[in-house]
Amino acid sequence: MIARRALLAAPALLPLGAAAQTASAVAQDDTVGAGLRRGVLIRWGDRVTFDAPPFDPRQVDADAAAAQFGWDARIAAIIVPPAAADGTTRAVLAVAHPTVEAAMAFPGQDRPDVAAQMQGASLLNLELQGGRWIVVDGGFQSRRLTASTLCRASGPLAEQAGGAVQGVLGIQGGGATPWASLLLAEGDPALWSARLGSLDRRFVRGEGFGWLVELDPLDPHSIPVKRTAIGRYGKADAAAAQARGGQAVVYVAERGAGGYLFRFVSAGAARDADALDRGTLSVAQLQNARITWVALPEGAAANPVEAARAANGMAFDAPSSLYWDARANRLLFCGGFGVLSLVPDGGDAGAPGMAGQMINTQRLGAVQTATADARGRLLIGTDAGGPVGARAQTLWAVEGNNATALYGAARGAGIGNAVVSPDGGTIFTVARRPGSEPGSTFDRPATRWPEFEPGMPPRSALLALAR
Repeated sequence: MIARRALLAAPALLPLGAAAQTASAVAQDDTVGAGLRRGVLIRWGDRVTFDAPPFDPRQVDADAAAAQFGWDARIAAIIVPPAAADGTTRAVLAVAHPTVEAAMAFPGQDRPDVAAQMQGASLLNLELQGGRWIVVDGGFQSRRLTASTLCRASGPLAEQAGGAVQGVLGIQGGGATPWASLLLAEGDPALWSARLGSLDRRFVRGEGFGWLVELDPLDPHSIPVKRTAIGRYGKADAAAAQARGGQAVVYVAERGAGGYLFRFVSAGAARDADALDRGTLSVAQLQNARITWVALPEGAAANPVEAARAANGMAFDAPSSLYWDARANRLLFCGGFGVLSLVPDGGDAGAPGMAGQMINTQRLGAVQTATADARGRLLIGTDAGGPVGARAQTLWAVEGNNATALYGAARGAGIGNAVVSPDGGTIFTVARRPGSEPGSTFDRPATRWPEFEPGMPPRSALLALAR
């Protein structure tokens, strides 16, 4: 397994002596960097679709949860639609809802039927109004994807997946594509099968889950497609680029202690409707900070992890996020090893190799996500996901040798990724799972952020940071 120590031998973009502010002390409230203002755009339980009822955390049911923002949250992608005739600046933000912690989400025992609807993903309409970004209440493209969403399977293993598939499970992340679609990465279905098995046999069998999901984010009636050519396994994240020859290129990281990094290059043009149904699946080998893509044999999609092991693919320490930085033509790959910047040979995402540079994040904490803004600054989020330490989980802006703390999450919360608004003036980020730490419960959380109202549980929230 490749870990932080081995990768630090690679050329570093951020020197070991980089100047980094100290993260703020952990507290029940959050903190905002100097010169920034923080706005809450949407919280767990707030309505996503027009027919969602008001949030009542003690009386929530499956139908309500299927129309409301999920319990856990992590930004997957931001999509900029074509300019509108009215001149309003708009965006669609895709947010993954990976988990539902029973002790924190429900006042009594677990509610698997409700948890199945709380997880999945939300697509949110955003608008710039009066210089500030807002979530459009009941927006045209706003929708929820849950365990009940009708999907279809496509590609070589479509029959194995079940053809018509009901539901998405454990969406971990995803990305926007150059061909105007949205990718969402399902995690390991085994983590949900025992919990949801009593609801329906499809959760026990599991063949319909663990895939890469593609849909049109601008069409609220788009049926999500599970692309089986990319394989079934627990995914941490996905990112997309386009090869110089016009093919679709998709990077997918396996979730786990020793996860592989895969690449899929389509046989046809990215613009083809089913471009991700035929192509070449490869696994990354790493030597001297250089990635070489090793093509897996035909049929490897049936068991990509075993095929990657047989091909001597590199097992990375706990992959957690991928981001294609189109401005710099690079892939940002994040995990327990830190952040690795990968630039394809000759600037071609379809090339057989990539040059790697390690970004030293040792002083920043438990790094889980990395993206970039239009200036080239890295936006790095931390999430320890366990016992609370002395310092808050933090969103950092890294530029050159300097790391600036933009935001510190409330007690128990982690940072659920960050992206920049189309106008460049706002950073969207998420404080996920606030108040969740060992021993905390719905009735006795570590904090009641963001409302601090008696009886109201802490709530994951999508935030806007602006000057």
